[in-house]
Amino acid sequence: MSFVPSVRNPLYAAYEARLAKSLADKPLPRHVGVILDGNRRFAKSRGAKADQGHRAGADKIADFLGWCEEAGVEVVTLWLLSTDNLTRDPEELGPLLRIIENVVDELSAEARWQINPVGALDLLPAPTSAALRRAAERTEGVSAMTVNVAVGYGGRQEIADAVRSLLAERAAGGATMDDVARDLTTEDIADHLYTRGQPDPDLVIRTSGEQRLSGFLLWQSAHSEFYFCEAYWPDFRRVDFLRALRAYGERHRRFGG
Repeated sequence: MSFVPSVRNPLYAAYEARLAKSLADKPLPRHVGVILDGNRRFAKSRGAKADQGHRAGADKIADFLGWCEEAGVEVVTLWLLSTDNLTRDPEELGPLLRIIENVVDELSAEARWQINPVGALDLLPAPTSAALRRAAERTEGVSAMTVNVAVGYGGRQEIADAVRSLLAERAAGGATMDDVARDLTTEDIADHLYTRGQPDPDLVIRTSGEQRLSGFLLWQSAHSEFYFCEAYWPDFRRVDFLRALRAYGERHRRFGG
């Protein structure tokens, strides 16, 4: 793995290079989940409107994915919009949905990463769900880092959808409720999650100083390491990412033991 220092003042560049070098002998995550938090507060701190903060946050995504790619990360999950956010003031929600549509369109147009929408797409407005599906179709054959775009996502909703899908599948196969209850395993539920077939997140990053998961990847994050960063998402720098990787690499993962 090699990291190319960003163009900064000499002291900053030297610190960033030293951080990158320190990761050479440390384990790195295969799957990184990110709660992109703080866009509205970023805008408010600058006397700007919320949609300007959301646009600044969207502009950060491609840079972040590039950093993950450099680090050899295989899967990234970006939480852009929760199911709870769908009840926001329409004057804010509408522009935010357009921003999300634009960013997934731009990311998929590059054909650099495989875009995989995760969430209850049926709860989204038709143009948003169509943009997400189009991005997935456009990058379906891309053999590169997988980028899960979580829009209209909620951890409880995901588990409920997984159980519903599992029950429908078993019923179609002729199983009774007693059969399902007797044979059900955790693996059965995992096989019906939005992220089925992917490794669980090794590292979950949340920006803006908040220290809670808010329902993000509830099932999959049982053994994840968490890193909370004070910076608002639009202010999140490569050096912040390197610090998160360093913190991950220095932890002894016990997996509940």
